[in-house]
This record gives sequence, structure tokens and C-alpha cells, in this order.
Amino acid sequence: MDILNLSIKEIHDQLVLKKTSAVEVAASFIAQSKKTDADIKAYISYDFDAMLKQAQTVDEKIARGDETSLLAGIPCAIKDNILIKGLKATAGSKILENYVASYDAHVIEKLKAHDVLFTGKTNMDEFAMGSSTENSAFFKTKNPADTSRVPGGSSGGSAAAVASRSAVFALGSDTGGSIRQPASFCGVVGLKPTYGAVSRSGVMAMASSLDQIGPFAKTVEDAKIVFDAIRGKDPKDATSMETKIRNSKFEIRNLRIGVPKEYFGGGIDKGVKASVEAAIADMQKAGAKIIDISLPHTKYAIAAYYIIMPAEVSSNLARYDGIKYGHSAYHDNAHDTLETVYRNSRSAGFGKEVQRRIMLGTYVLSAGYYDAYYKKAQQVRTQIRADFEKAFKQVDVIATPTCPTTAFRFGEKTTDPLAMYLEDVFTVPVNLAGLPALSMPCAPSKGLPVGLQLIAPWFGEEILFSVGAQLEHASE
Repeated sequence: MDILNLSIKEIHDQLVLKKTSAVEVAASFIAQSKKTDADIKAYISYDFDAMLKQAQTVDEKIARGDETSLLAGIPCAIKDNILIKGLKATAGSKILENYVASYDAHVIEKLKAHDVLFTGKTNMDEFAMGSSTENSAFFKTKNPADTSRVPGGSSGGSAAAVASRSAVFALGSDTGGSIRQPASFCGVVGLKPTYGAVSRSGVMAMASSLDQIGPFAKTVEDAKIVFDAIRGKDPKDATSMETKIRNSKFEIRNLRIGVPKEYFGGGIDKGVKASVEAAIADMQKAGAKIIDISLPHTKYAIAAYYIIMPAEVSSNLARYDGIKYGHSAYHDNAHDTLETVYRNSRSAGFGKEVQRRIMLGTYVLSAGYYDAYYKKAQQVRTQIRADFEKAFKQVDVIATPTCPTTAFRFGEKTTDPLAMYLEDVFTVPVNLAGLPALSMPCAPSKGLPVGLQLIAPWFGEEILFSVGAQLEHASE
């Protein structure tokens, strides 16, 4: 029995049948982390002692015959912008290098109630700003599928932890594709839930109208189990909503699958296109009706996103001023004015990409430019949402590539921010519209993972899980 390759349910069954123990499970994943992470560098910090202690608690419950959750004793990695009380939470930034969380994020409270085992905190692009994890202030994370390539971002560490089998599942955050893109690059499953389906309380804000927390997993079924555990209303997050867990079964043969022409035009890698088209053909063979659709405002999505997101970034990161929060450049000398403390603290604490987005966001919100840029971008966002509303009157699910390319090599796009931003061209529209989307592996291209993106109507996660699971089983 190779415990590292088992699903959540398979490990759970082994535990309740007492064929293994939670301590043995924890020890296996700790050993795997030590073996792989010296090279992969998925983690910023570990929590192995607490992991073993919690595993003992799970074993005691099983020995007493207590009912245990499916997630009890399951190792899980957490992106470093999600707070776990008593652990460092750096958000991949020097400005928070020594910050220790004083409370748990809502999703962590929920996972603790299920007795999960936290392996540690994963590496990320600084404040979730990036598509490669090369913007981490500490080190780069490598892609387990090819260590000469990036794992994607900003949740690259979480995707790499699952792909390298040092965690059964992981949590990440998705503002413009930061779960789905690294899931695609690393060959794992990644879910971006409907905006409001999961509480953002205790998660360091990047762009509040776009951020959403979701799982990485080895299988679609595992992603569903985790999502059902963390979803729901939270009084501390006014945007969160309670929705019923329907566990409905949607047969592919009864579904209408929409294929937007805008996602299969110029700029997409030929191998990626072929892999995704083959997956769509498989759905058609299974009986699904494939319908060509149009999402005409897709071409404006990146431009609108890179106005709205930096505007919210500039507001959310204003608190890190060297006085109230974060690294301080105050030295108590005659030259320290309030302005110099602000300037020096933020210059030293923030990396170049974060500084770029703060300045861009401040500019588009400034007097004389708000209407020309920010207001216009919000109007485009409304049109993008309307495109999806119209499409979902014709189809049940939309199928697209997750990314236009497979994982690129380190340094390939770092000197050209626009090229890096275009990596999110197929994922950003989903965040602007607040929709749920799932990235799952389809046929690889030249030996590298490729992601199929499935998009459902608002709070239609059940459709994604049902269709995704059927595709997985068909490919076995």
C-alpha cells in the first residue's frame, strides 16, 4: 500500500479499518516532504510537530470508536496568505516576514473541526501577485512535472505540494486564476468556487471583489470533499453565502457543453489546443451536445482586470505602512519623518511586482483618471458577466483550456510583465464574473500537463464535480 498515492476516501477507509494509523500517515507525508522539498521548495514553513500531535488525537478517537470525518487524519498544505493561529503568515513578502497569526482563518477553523493534519504553509507569489511563484520574496518553487519549469502562480507552492505527494490536498486563493493555472501546470485538480461560496475571513486580501479560496487535490472527488468542508456562510464575511449541498448527479450524456470560439483562437499553444479539443470530443462521444458559443467581451477581460485588481490592491495594501503593520524602517533619528518611514518601509518590504501594481492602482483611482479607467473597467466587467448569463441560457457547462500554454521555463517571462499577465487570459473572465470553475488534467502535451477548464453557472459547483468525475473515470 502506497499511502502517498491514495485518495481522501481511500486513506479514510484504511484508518477506520485500522490497517494504518494517522500517525503512520503523518510520518509518511513528513518523510515525503523532507525527501522532495529540498528540491521542489513548495513550503515556506512546516508544522510537523503539531501534525504528529493531531494525528495521535485522531488515532485516539478511532480507538474509542468515535465517528470521524472523511478528512480526519488527512495531510493538508495551506497557502501562506491564509492564517493559522500561532504560525507565520508571510504572504510571500518581506514586509510580513516575521508576522505570526493571532487567529485562524474561517476555512482553517472548519478544517480543524474535521481533524485535518496541517503539513505547513506553502510558497506563493508575493501577496498573490504573479503567475509563476517567481515573485516570492524568499525563493522559487519548482514544478514537480519538470523542475526546470515554473509551477504556476500565485498558489504555486500549494499545487507543487499536491503534485509532489507531500500533501493529499491543499488550499490556495484564486484572484485571476491563481488556483486553476498552477493546477494546470502541475497536473492536479484545482477549484475556484463561486464568489461568496467560501469565506475570505482570515485571508490576506489582494483584490476583495475577486479573491476566492479553493482546494487543490489529486482527484475531482477529493476536491469536492474539501469544498463541502470549507464552504458556507460566515458572519465575519458579508459576501459569503450559505448554499445547500445537493449531491446531484449530472450525466454528461444529458448536458449541453458550450465551447467559446474566443478561447481557441490565436495565442494558444497547438499542443494545448489539441489536448483540450480531444477532451471535448470525449464528452461528445459520451453523449453530450457540443454547442459553439461566443463570449465577445473576453478580449477586454485582461485589460479590465489589470485596472480593477490593482485599484483594489492599492487600497488593501495601504495598511502596510511601517507604523501599523509589517516591516518598519523607523530608526528613531532626526531624519525619520512620517513620510520617510512610509516610503522606506514600503520600498524595502514590497517587491517590484507589488510596487508596480500599487502604483498602477493608485493612478487609475486618482482624480481625473477614475472615470476614464476604473469606471470603464467596471462597465466592461458588467458586460463580461452578461456574456456568461446569455451563454448559460444555451448551455449547462462551458469547456475551455485553463491556460494558453504549458508550464514555461524559469525566467522566460519575468522581463515582460505583459507576457506574464497574458497567462491568465482564460481564467480572469471567471473571476470578473464571480463564477465557479474547475481545472482538471487532460492529455499532456510534449510530456507536460495540460488543464481542461470547466465553467458552471453561479453556485453550480455540483455540475463541475459531476462532469469532472465522469471524465476522470472515462480516462482510467
